[in-house]
Amino acid sequence: MLFALGITLFYLIFVWAIFFKFKLLKFSIVWGVVSFWVGAHLLLIFLVTLRFYQPYSIDSHVVRNTIQILPKLTQPTILTEVLVTPNTPVKKGDPLYRFDATVYQNQVDSAQAQLVAAQQNAKILDENVKAMQEAVIRAEAQLAYAQTEQVRYATLVPQGGAPQDDLDRWNEQVTEDQSLVLEKQAELQKALLAQQSTIDGVNTAVAQATSQLAEAQYFLDNTTLYAPEDGMIVSQQARPGLVVGDVRLGAIAAFVTEDNPYILATFRQQNLKFVKPGQEVEVALDLYPGDILTGTVETVWWGTGQGQYLPSGMTPSFILPKPPGKIAVQIKVNVPDGYLFPAGGHATVAIYTGGATSFDFLRRINIRLYSFGNFIRPLDI
Repeated sequence: MLFALGITLFYLIFVWAIFFKFKLLKFSIVWGVVSFWVGAHLLLIFLVTLRFYQPYSIDSHVVRNTIQILPKLTQPTILTEVLVTPNTPVKKGDPLYRFDATVYQNQVDSAQAQLVAAQQNAKILDENVKAMQEAVIRAEAQLAYAQTEQVRYATLVPQGGAPQDDLDRWNEQVTEDQSLVLEKQAELQKALLAQQSTIDGVNTAVAQATSQLAEAQYFLDNTTLYAPEDGMIVSQQARPGLVVGDVRLGAIAAFVTEDNPYILATFRQQNLKFVKPGQEVEVALDLYPGDILTGTVETVWWGTGQGQYLPSGMTPSFILPKPPGKIAVQIKVNVPDGYLFPAGGHATVAIYTGGATSFDFLRRINIRLYSFGNFIRPLDI
């Protein structure tokens, strides 16, 4: 800074001495233009230094995260109550909107009934297994008796102790009882398979009914929408009677969050050569003329829309002249208690990179002049 001031002062003294003190050259319009041209170029020292080491942006705005309030309902549902006042802070978990829950309560009741029925059916499957096991035991006992009689009559008939018809009857009975045993064993296996149809030890029908109940309860719970974070609804357009559900695709409100607001300032790309996270920032918020807020650089958004192409069947086309896209810098601001920091609020920012610090006071004067100028600008009284 002192070097630049020294050069400028030396040049002014040099011009004064040549043309006015010693009158070595006669001052004329031509010499005046030349002297001004050289002097103007000397002033570029200040312009270039401020531009690179103390970049300045008037295209800066307060950014707050927003959450789209979108009802998650499966049926056309009427909004019955609006529980939130616009532009009034609410806490996380406060109710915002309530919808008609009749259909969803009925679905919960039906799912609960299906769950009870599935649980009872699971118990019936256990009893069926026991009954089939007993049936197999009875069939096997009956087969064993028939086989005993078959052996006994097979001995008596050759000796003339019993007619051949009795032996034939027991032979048929053994065959019939063997078929019965196989039938009952198959029924037992079927009952066991039904009983063993489980997921993590829970009967599949019970698991399915439990899942359906949970889904029905989920949609019932969503008939009341709650604040996802601390914040507020800025523009309240939803009114009782609004129908939402599968006939509506968009959100019904935008919820502006309270946490982590920041300023997004755009700069010409060449001005960011020395900008890095953590550097000091001063902010002049239009809402508070005459005040200067402090902050730090959080990050530089190294990307612009000109560097993004969407998939398509068209090849890129280039039209000149095309203005270079600006780069955004995210800035964390120290907001004093009691100050508003509205989303979209306009501001001017100055970044102090730490280089050529002797020039800092020029930029500090610059941003303060802008801030005080907000008392009278724009002239639209």
